[in-house]
Amino acid sequence: MQQPIALVVDDERDIRELIAITLSRMGIKVETAENLAVAQRQLALRHYDLCFTDMRLPDGSGHSLIELIAARYPDTPVAMITAHGNVDAAVNALKAGAFDFVSKPVDLHVLRRMVQSALQLGEQKRASAQLSNNQLLGESAVMESLRGTIAKVARSQAPVFIGGESGVGKELVARLIHEQGPRAKGPFVPVNCGAIPDELMESEFFGHKKGSFTGAVADKEGLFQAAAGGTLFLDEVAELPLHMQVKLLRVIQEKSVRPVGSNAEQSVDVRILSATHKALVPLVEEGRFRHDLYYRINVIEIPVPPLRERRGDIPGLAHRILARLSEGLGSTAPELTEDALQELSRYGFPGNVRELENILERALALSDGSRISAADLRLSQTSGTTAAPPAAPAPALDAAAPPPLPGNAALNDYMEQLEREAIIKTLEECRYNKTKAAAKLGITFRAMRYKLKKLGIE
Repeated sequence: MQQPIALVVDDERDIRELIAITLSRMGIKVETAENLAVAQRQLALRHYDLCFTDMRLPDGSGHSLIELIAARYPDTPVAMITAHGNVDAAVNALKAGAFDFVSKPVDLHVLRRMVQSALQLGEQKRASAQLSNNQLLGESAVMESLRGTIAKVARSQAPVFIGGESGVGKELVARLIHEQGPRAKGPFVPVNCGAIPDELMESEFFGHKKGSFTGAVADKEGLFQAAAGGTLFLDEVAELPLHMQVKLLRVIQEKSVRPVGSNAEQSVDVRILSATHKALVPLVEEGRFRHDLYYRINVIEIPVPPLRERRGDIPGLAHRILARLSEGLGSTAPELTEDALQELSRYGFPGNVRELENILERALALSDGSRISAADLRLSQTSGTTAAPPAAPAPALDAAAPPPLPGNAALNDYMEQLEREAIIKTLEECRYNKTKAAAKLGITFRAMRYKLKKLGIE
């Protein structure tokens, strides 16, 4: 294996020598630069596996060097060396493309761990395309930009907040960030914060000791321990009650957890990614989400666009989804007729990509032959909105009035479809735990089993 090489950029000779000695003992060849101009020349001459740069340089800033490396040498991980306690500079460095930062005076243990993570980045980036089946489909400009942002933030260790409506693919974005970063070989642990009962939250997140409460018959590790060395994805983080927000903030700050019933802290090495379909700023203003936690998890924000803002991607997405669904059934994918594509392109998709998949799965089951027409989509029975040509103004409707129902002949189908969608949505929110989903819907488990069979959901 070729010896890795690092570039250390700092105007302080002692810092350059300290880092160079540490890296040399790890089997890494080191070159140094005392200012921005020298660093730029060296970067142009050869490839580096890692770069450290001071925040302030005699002829410029380390921030501009980070931006240069992110733009021209994206395969070179770069870390910022900051003054102790300069959090703003560290955050700005992460946003510019740095994968991490180290404070002066340099802690050698922290430095070594950082170097080991950085050297894995190139290998993980090369292997991620082969190892992962996850794909972010779409050729629109917003999706190209999103893929570029994911590749950039995957290199850092900063907390990332992923925003967007239900069904846009926030968990997929989180998985891609994990898979393209240095933690790809570690676990990816997703958790729906709204699906855990309040009384079990602390135990689920931090673990518990045997005998700490009734039913604790053995030691149990929590989600943080399970994600050690990898990524913990907090989906629907807005659903966390305030008492858990306080505990989560402390874990992020201290990088340690205390299992229920234990007197000892356990250090945890976890990257936090979070998401919710709700707007967090209004919740912060209303006092329902802690502002200090908001700033901790929202170091980098990635908005995921809704499907209606990238309608040009709909035909390609539809064909890929149909091909995958048909492959699972062992059949050939049917063709979407022109009127079906037009109908899909006009539809509002309040449920986004998840709803598109549900619509196509239903159409696949109901269509005859090798073609799916607009009639097979049954979009008139779905709760989304379809764009239509401008019409004459209509009388104002009561905001509380229900949407118009279809004709009596289709009423039963309409009600069954609403029921089916409500059950599927609840199952997804409860991570397909039928007992929890039944309780959330207010029906018995037996009734849930009957409805699943009746509606063909299983």
